[in-house]
Amino acid sequence: MPEPTKKTVSAFTKKPKNQTAEIGATVIFEAETEKPDVKVRWQRDSKDISSSYKYTISAEGNMHSLTINNIAQEDAVGYAVIAGVSKVKFELKIKESEVKGPQKAVSPDPAVAEPKSEEPKGTPSAPTESSAPDTSGTVSDGIAPEGLPEIHQPDTRQDLTGLFTEKPQSGEVNVGENITFVARVCGESLLKKPTVKWFKGKWMDLASKSGKHLQLKEHYDRNTKVYTFEMHIIAAKGNFAGAYRCEVSSKDKFDSCNFDLAVHEARTTDGFDIRTAFRRTSISAGGKKKMGEPGSSTDAGEDSGELDFSALLKKREAVHVSTESEVDVWEILQKASPSEYEKIAFQHGITDLRGMLKRLKKMKKEEKKSAAFLRKLDPAYQVEKGHKIKMQIEVANPDAEVKWLKNGQEIHLTGSKYIFESVGNKRFLTINNCTLADDAAYTCMIGEEKTITELFVKEPPVLIVRNLEDQMVMKGERVEFECEVSEEGAQVKWEKDGVELTRDESFKYRFKKDGCKHVLIINDVTKEDCGHYRVKTNGGQSLAELMVQEKQLEVYQSIADLTVKAKDQAVFKCEVSDENVKGIWYKNGVEVKADARTHITHIGRIHKLTIDDVKPEDEGDYTFVPEGYAFNLSAKLNFLEVKIDFVPRQDPPKIHLDCMGRTAESTILVVAGNKLRLDVPITGDPAPIVVWTKGEKVLTDSDGHVHVESTKGHCIFTIEGAERQDEGVYSVIVRNPAGEDTADINVKVVDVPDPPEAPRILSVGEDSCIVQWDPPLFDGGQPVIGYVLERKKKKSYRWMRLNFDPYKETTYEAKRMIEGVAYEMRVYAVNAIGMSRPSAASQPFVPVAPTSEPTGLCVEDISDTTISLKWRAPERIGSAELEGYGVEYCKEGSDEWIPAFKGLTERTSVIIRDLPTGEKMQFRVRAYNMAGPSPAATLQQAVTIREIMQRPKIWVPRNLRQTLIKKVGEMINLVIPFQGKPRPQVTWTKNDEPLDPKQVSIRNSDTDTILFIRRSERKDSGKYDVQVQIENVEDRASVNIQIVDLPGPPQNLKVIDVWGFNVALEWKPPKDNGNCDITGYTIQKADKKTMEWYTVFEHYRRTNCVVSDLIMGNEYVFRVYAINMVGLSPEPCLSKDSAYIQKTGIVYKPPSYKEHDFSEAPKFTHPLVSRSVIAGYSATLSCSVRGIPKPKITWYKNKMDITNEAKYRMFSNQGVLTLEIRKPCPFDGGVYMCKAINDSGEDIVECKLEVRHRE
Repeated sequence: MPEPTKKTVSAFTKKPKNQTAEIGATVIFEAETEKPDVKVRWQRDSKDISSSYKYTISAEGNMHSLTINNIAQEDAVGYAVIAGVSKVKFELKIKESEVKGPQKAVSPDPAVAEPKSEEPKGTPSAPTESSAPDTSGTVSDGIAPEGLPEIHQPDTRQDLTGLFTEKPQSGEVNVGENITFVARVCGESLLKKPTVKWFKGKWMDLASKSGKHLQLKEHYDRNTKVYTFEMHIIAAKGNFAGAYRCEVSSKDKFDSCNFDLAVHEARTTDGFDIRTAFRRTSISAGGKKKMGEPGSSTDAGEDSGELDFSALLKKREAVHVSTESEVDVWEILQKASPSEYEKIAFQHGITDLRGMLKRLKKMKKEEKKSAAFLRKLDPAYQVEKGHKIKMQIEVANPDAEVKWLKNGQEIHLTGSKYIFESVGNKRFLTINNCTLADDAAYTCMIGEEKTITELFVKEPPVLIVRNLEDQMVMKGERVEFECEVSEEGAQVKWEKDGVELTRDESFKYRFKKDGCKHVLIINDVTKEDCGHYRVKTNGGQSLAELMVQEKQLEVYQSIADLTVKAKDQAVFKCEVSDENVKGIWYKNGVEVKADARTHITHIGRIHKLTIDDVKPEDEGDYTFVPEGYAFNLSAKLNFLEVKIDFVPRQDPPKIHLDCMGRTAESTILVVAGNKLRLDVPITGDPAPIVVWTKGEKVLTDSDGHVHVESTKGHCIFTIEGAERQDEGVYSVIVRNPAGEDTADINVKVVDVPDPPEAPRILSVGEDSCIVQWDPPLFDGGQPVIGYVLERKKKKSYRWMRLNFDPYKETTYEAKRMIEGVAYEMRVYAVNAIGMSRPSAASQPFVPVAPTSEPTGLCVEDISDTTISLKWRAPERIGSAELEGYGVEYCKEGSDEWIPAFKGLTERTSVIIRDLPTGEKMQFRVRAYNMAGPSPAATLQQAVTIREIMQRPKIWVPRNLRQTLIKKVGEMINLVIPFQGKPRPQVTWTKNDEPLDPKQVSIRNSDTDTILFIRRSERKDSGKYDVQVQIENVEDRASVNIQIVDLPGPPQNLKVIDVWGFNVALEWKPPKDNGNCDITGYTIQKADKKTMEWYTVFEHYRRTNCVVSDLIMGNEYVFRVYAINMVGLSPEPCLSKDSAYIQKTGIVYKPPSYKEHDFSEAPKFTHPLVSRSVIAGYSATLSCSVRGIPKPKITWYKNKMDITNEAKYRMFSNQGVLTLEIRKPCPFDGGVYMCKAINDSGEDIVECKLEVRHRE
C-alpha cells in the first residue's frame, strides 16, 4: 500500500472563506496563491467547475476568483479550490428570508411552507383530524390559539455548535393532538452514523416507551449527507408536558439540546368542554366510580375504566367527533407469535427489545398450570453473537427425564457447545459461543407435555477500526485503499462518489480480504479516478479522497556527442523514466528513417540510434524528441578522417579449409555432450593474427568450455561438451599488414528431441481411450521417427509401456483398460539420437461406456405450442456418473434433429415451448455421461402439436363443502383447484354480485384460483360462487363464509325478587349476537362495599336465574355477559337496581379454641446430592429444610465453617438453601455439610463434591 501523503506547505497565501447570501444574489470567492501563473481548479461537490453563465472563473497573476451568479437553493453545498497538492474547502449558505405575520405549522423541509388562510379573531378553530406527524416541533392542527406563543421554524440564524445542524425547538400542543420534534446532524465529517437518544426530564430514556403514543424515526439523505431524527408524540396527554433533552454522540464527539413541551387543555365552544365526554370512569377503593382528573392518568392505567358520555348527552344532542384510528402495538404483540416480535418492533420503532419482552410478559395472562412443569421457559431469549445463554425450567418431579429439542430435532451432547445441568427440580440448558445458526425455536419435553421458547441471536454491528487515508499518486501508478473492520469475514461495500464499485471486465478495481483487513486496489490510475472513495459496513463508514497528478518525464541518461572514424559504428543512447514513452530521432531537423545502416531500437526505458559503417555525410546534429513532452535531447556526430601511410607489399594471409561455407554439405555435426576440435591450417607473412567470432561476439580462452589457441601454420578451435546453444556459424579471421582472410564454419549440435506437450484424451470407451498429442517444439536437430506411449493407474507409481516400436502418428487408441479405474498417459519422442524425456502426464480419465437408452418415454401433456415429456432413467448407467439428458425434436419426414434447449437437464421431465401449431413432430431423449451420449429413446409415432380440450371441473376441498367460519380480523385464503384445457376463464361473485376489489383479491393460475381477504369483516359473510368456463362449457361451485364477532351486551337486566339469601334475576338476549348463536351467559355479583366481582354462573343458557347463598346485611349489584363461539361480550349489562339482604335477629357467638403449638425441629426435606463439576465453571449445591421457628443455617467444608469466605455465596428462599461456589478449582473438592438449628433441635445433611480438570 502506498505510504500516506506527507503534509506539505499550503500553496495559498489567502484562502476563500464561508459566505452567506440570499437567493438571487451574486457571491464572489477569492484566493491568492504563493506563486503567479499556478494552475488552479475550482470544484463543487468534488466535481470540477468550468466557466459558464452560472459560474465565472478569472485569474490575474496570483489572484484567482470564482463568481456564482443568481444563487438558488441548490447552490448551498460545499466548494473547494485546488492548486498543486493543496486543497481548501469552503461553503456557501443560503440566508433564510424573514417571515412576517403569524407563523404557521412548519414542515420538515424549512424551504417548503404551504399557505394557509388566517381565521377571524375571536373564533377558535374546532378540533380537526390530526395530520400526518411529519412536522418539526409543531402542532399539526391549524393555527395556534390566540394568546399562546407562536411556534417558529428552527432558528437557523443562531450559531450552531457541536454536531447539530438543526436543534429541536420547544413546542405547544393541545390534548389529543400530535406534535413532532426534529433534530438534524451533518454526517459529512463523521466516520460513522451518530447515536441519538431522547430523554424526558433528567434520566427517563424514551426509547423503551415507543408504542401507541410515542414513535422515534430516523432517515439519511445521501445527497445532502444529513441525518434526520424525529420524535413523534401522538394524541398528547396532560402528563406529557415537561422538559425534554436530545443527545447525539459520534465516537469522541458529543452534543445535547434541551427543549420543553407544553400541553394545553382542549379548546371549548360556548362553555362546552368536550373533554368531560372522554373521561374514563375508574373504580375507587370504596367501590364507587370516580371520574379521572385531568393530568392524573398514567401509562399503567390509561386504558382502564369505561368511557362515560353522560355529560355530553346532557348538554348537546349530537356532537360528531372525528377520531383517527390508532394502532396499539401491544395488542398486536399479544396476538403475534414470538418469531414475529423483532419484525413488529422494527416496524413500530421499538429499539429496546429486552424492555419490550419484559412489558409483554407482564401483560400476558397467567397460563394454566402444568402438571409436569412448575416453571416453564420464558417466551423468548436474546443473546449477542459469541456469548452464551442459559435456559432454566423447574419440574414437578425431580426424577423426570427431560428432552431438549432445537427446531423439532433432539439436541445431543457434542463437545462443549451444549451443557445439560440438573440441580434438584431445576433443569438448565447452556449454549456456549452462540452463532446465527443457534437462532431457532427450542423445546423442553417431559413425556407429552412441552414448553417452547425462541432464541434471538443478535449480531453486533461491524465497526470500522482503522479508517481509509487520503492519497495522492502519479498517473499510471497502483493505489490501495486499506481499512480494518471489527470482525473477520464481514461484508463491506465500496463506493466512488456515491456509486457502488464492482469488478468490471478490465479488472480496473480489485477487492481483497485478509482477515479483518479489506483492500480496494486500483490499477493504472488516471485522472478520471480522482474522487471520494467510501467503504461501508452495517455499523459505520469511512471516506477518503484520491488525487492523481500527471507524471513528469525524467531523463536518467542523455545522449552524448560522438567522434567516430570511417566504417566505425556510432551509437546514440538515452534513458527516460517512463518505459511506455515513444520518441522520434531527427538529424539536422529532418526525421531519421531506419534503413540497412541505420537502426532505431526501443527496449524498456532505453532508446538507441545505431549507425553502421559511418560515412562523412553522417556528420551532423542528432535530436531525440519524446512524444507528448515539450523538450528534446541533442548531441553532435563528428566524422574523423584517418590518413593511411604506404606499406610495402607483403604475403597476405590465407585460410586452407575444405568445409568452408554454410551449405548442408559443409555443416559439421556434433552430438550434444561430445567434444568438437577444429584444426585450421593458415599461411601468411608476417604471421597473421587469428580471431574467432560467433556472430558479433569474439571468442577467447576465457569463454567457459570453448578454447582457442594458435600455433605456427595452424589455429585450433575446441568445444568441450557441446551444448545446444553452441550451434551456429563460427567465423575465423586472419590478419597481417598485407591483408586479411575470412572463413565461416557451420556447426550443428544434434540432441534427443524435447518432450511433447501433455497428451489430450479425445474420447473414452468401456475399456479403451483415444489419446492425441502435439509434436515436440524442438526435434533435437534430427527428424522425429516416432513416439512411445506409457500409461499408469492414477494411484500407482508404475508406468507400463504400450508400444516398443516407435509409433509414427500423433493419435493412438489405448485398449485393455479396466472400466471405472482412473488412468494417466504420457508420451516420449524418438529421433536418430535417442528418446526424449517423458511428457507431462495427461489429465486423469476413467474408461467408461455410454449408458443404455432412457426408458418409458411418453407424452405427459400437450398444448398448441408446448409439449411435456417424461421418461425414466436408463437401466444400465455404468461406473460413470450420469451427467444429464439431452432432448431433441424434428419434423416428421426430416432427419434434422434440433436441440430443445442448451446444455443438459438432470430432471426426467421437460416442457418444450414455441413449437409450430398443427405440425407433426418426433422427439427423442439421450442420456449423457463422461463417455458421451447413449442410444436415443424415441416416441413410437409422431405427435401432432395441438391442445386436447378437457372439460372444466371444479374440485371443492372437503373443508369448504360446509360453511367456513372465521373471526373478524382473521385472514381468509381459499384455494379452489380446478381442471380444464385450454385455460378456463374464472369468475367470482358474492350473492350474485361482483366482488369488491378493494376488499377481496383474486389470483388465478392454470390449475387453481385463490380468494384472499387480508382482514375479514362482518360484511364479508355470504355465499361466494365461482365459475370456470371454456367456450360454452362451464362448471360452478359455491362456498359459504360466515364472519363471526363478539356479541353485544344483554339487555334490561332486572332484579325480579329478593327473599332470604336469594335474588331472582331476569334479562333479555343481546341485540347483536355476533353473527352466530348465543351459547350462554356469565352472571357475576359484587358487594357494593368492595365492588369485587365474583362469577356465579358460567355458560348459563336461560335468560333468568336465581342467585343464592348471599350474605345478610350486604347490598349486591349484578352484571351479565353474553357468550358465543368467539367469547364474552366486551361490555356487560349492569343491573339498574341493587338487592339488599335483610338481617335477622341472630347473634353470633364465636367459639373458643385452644392455642396450638406450631414449633417444629429442623428437618431436611430434600438432601444434598453429590456432584462432579468441571474446574472454572461456577457450581451450586441445593437442599430444602423446614422448621418452626425459622432455623439458622451454617455451611461447612470438610467440617470447617465457610460462612464468611468470599468464594462462597449462600441463598435461602422459601426453605430452599443454595450454596454457590464461584469458579471452583480442584482444591475446592471435598465434603460439604449444611447444618440447620432452632430452639426445637437441629439437623444436618452432607454431600461430596468432585472438581475435574478441563479437558
